[in-house]
Amino acid sequence: MKYDNPPSLLLDRFLNILELPKSPPDINVLSHITKSFLTQISFETISKLYYKKRYDLSTIPDLKMYLDGIEKYNFGGTCYSNNYYMNLLLKYLGYDAILCGADMDNPDVHIVNIVTIDNHEYLVDVGYGAPFFEPMPRYLDFDYSVTLGYDKYVLKPQDKNGNSRMEHNRNKKLIHGYIAKPIDRTIDYFNDVFTHSFSDEAHFMNNISLARFSSNDSVILHNLTLANIDNKNVTIVKLDSRDDLPEIIEKHFSIPAEISGVALTELKDQSTHWPGSP
Repeated sequence: MKYDNPPSLLLDRFLNILELPKSPPDINVLSHITKSFLTQISFETISKLYYKKRYDLSTIPDLKMYLDGIEKYNFGGTCYSNNYYMNLLLKYLGYDAILCGADMDNPDVHIVNIVTIDNHEYLVDVGYGAPFFEPMPRYLDFDYSVTLGYDKYVLKPQDKNGNSRMEHNRNKKLIHGYIAKPIDRTIDYFNDVFTHSFSDEAHFMNNISLARFSSNDSVILHNLTLANIDNKNVTIVKLDSRDDLPEIIEKHFSIPAEISGVALTELKDQSTHWPGSP
């Protein structure tokens, strides 16, 4: 990767985007960094499609392109770019942060951060499309839960191998999750995973997903299903056609309609209606 050791100028620019001062490591500061990231940078797959279409990109953007996308188009990214660049930022600020693989249906297809402060480990995941506003303690011997609307995310106590299981429940039914493994990985370890994620059969080359979170309300778009979440109230809107998406994406995520329109032409599933849920 071009920016394994990015210049401080770019990382200072990252801090400015997040409207954060350069502060020494502290659990309260880490909480502020995590919340600032989630409330100002979306989880979204439009940039992935756009960069593939526009630049034939087949790996995550370098840090300059990533920051340019945030400033010009209100892009964010998926776990690969969001959590990786969060990792570089935390290390720049002096945190003991390691980049780790997490298993879903296949090994290491998700990446997360594990941060150690005062001999306590925390899971920091700004790339799951979930409202993980706080560093999540890995050292508890009981479940740690985060709830948004009908979704409940449960971080289970470490297993005998020191792994952390995250469970995503909807209406009390397990629908997704991952197992985070506390092994420090370089970004190059995930090269094959990144390349596969741009292939024709890859999930995010056939589906779109966007999530924007705030303290008061959140919006999640999955294919043709839009969920507006205000505290515990959830409003679901089913879109009639994919033609509606650019306008909806601009309205709720501030990504210009002409940009998402270009990105959507890269989708491999060309159907006009997708059953979606969040």
